[in-house]
Amino acid sequence: MKIVLQRVSSASVAVNGEICGKIGNGYLVLLGAGQGDTEQDCRKLADKMINLRIFSDENDKINLSLNDVGGELLVVSQFTLYADCHKGNRPNFIRAGRPDEAERLYNYFIEYCRNSGKHVESGVFGADMKVELVNDGPFTIVLNCENGIIS
Repeated sequence: MKIVLQRVSSASVAVNGEICGKIGNGYLVLLGAGQGDTEQDCRKLADKMINLRIFSDENDKINLSLNDVGGELLVVSQFTLYADCHKGNRPNFIRAGRPDEAERLYNYFIEYCRNSGKHVESGVFGADMKVELVNDGPFTIVLNCENGIIS
């Protein structure tokens, strides 16, 4: 499982011109599920993400977590995080999870974050989405989890 985490002051996602998810201060999370990913991977990534200290404190030091600032989450599915571009100019997505399993894990990740006390908005799995954000920093982190190990 992979996520691209962007610290934002605001973000929204729309499908067919209608906003389906919108947050203020927090994280825009682009989430891709790969073959063999598990619920354990979801939990490990979510816990790591929620507890990352990447918000500024009163001394302008990056020292506060999402919990500390009362931040929100906007989670958007993105299978293209599994693009393999090493051959030719057209990426393949062979390592991306099957759509049914990827959607199940996407929904599990969202519910896990909600059950952790976070306000979570989301996109629509498999839809053509338009994402807008105001990247705060900019501050972007990529996290991977395979077999319960985060890198």
